Amino acid sequence: MARPKNPVIEYRNYNLPHDFPIILLTGEVWRISDARSGRLHFHNCLEIGLCETDSGIIEFMDTSRTFYADNITVIASDVPHTTYSSPGTQSKWSYVFIDTETIWGSYFPIDILPDRELILDLFHNYYTILSKENHPEIYALITMIINELKTQNNNYQLIVRGFVLALLFKLLRIYKEEKLHTLQDYEFHENSFVISPALSLIRSHYMNDFSIEDLATLCHLSTAHFRRVFTSIMGYNPLEFVNNTRIVNASILLRTTEMPILDISEEVGFRSVSSFNRHFLTILGMTPMEYRKEMSYIRNRSVFTYTGWIAPPKQI
Repeated sequence: MARPKNPVIEYRNYNLPHDFPIILLTGEVWRISDARSGRLHFHNCLEIGLCETDSGIIEFMDTSRTFYADNITVIASDVPHTTYSSPGTQSKWSYVFIDTETIWGSYFPIDILPDRELILDLFHNYYTILSKENHPEIYALITMIINELKTQNNNYQLIVRGFVLALLFKLLRIYKEEKLHTLQDYEFHENSFVISPALSLIRSHYMNDFSIEDLATLCHLSTAHFRRVFTSIMGYNPLEFVNNTRIVNASILLRTTEMPILDISEEVGFRSVSSFNRHFLTILGMTPMEYRKEMSYIRNRSVFTYTGWIAPPKQI
């Protein structure tokens, strides 16, 4: 099922603890509705999902895939996607979010490894759905990680780190095999990998001033070529993407803090409140003040009542 051109894309930031950059989101609240969202989203970290019940669809930029109970979903940090359940169902999930580069880098410096580009590609551009039947070892590792994070018995963090490292090596092996068999996918990921440095800079420093030329230089491309490649992959030109990222982060501050709107506009990188208001209205369809008022009314409602998650998921 092909997606329409230029879908709306949101960025969702997970503040993972630096000393143990792994979080678990699980429990009865983690049921995905059958409402199809009009927006895709991507994260700042690797998402591993375990579908515990029912089935549904995960949509990506240019394709969609069906998931079933006992499937494992692997979605890298820069891959836009959205999930919805089959009609009349609410699939139950457990999610593990991992800062892969921090975990991996604490044992194996990425820069010195022969598979460096493939590893970074895995961390930033890879996505797949794996069945329990075809990948029992992956399923076992995920369930052990989830169980350790739930129970938090003695030395659980060390055990989880070991399981995660084994999981990443297993995924790297699968990814290398897929690369050998699917040239088309390889070319798509290679194109995506080119702009990863720019995405990382935008994700970490969206509040700062930098030019399109700066982003192009970071990716070793001419400005014109960078603009074309970025737009073809992300569905937005670089400036639009920066502004969207700023507005998404502003919306988080509006619904989770009491900061004045002027302070929020400056915090996310806008140099005038009028520019902030204009972009906010264009992207979200309401002013920052209207948005804050709306969020104060629906803040306590289920995150699955609406298409897409309204607020960042709570860390469990």
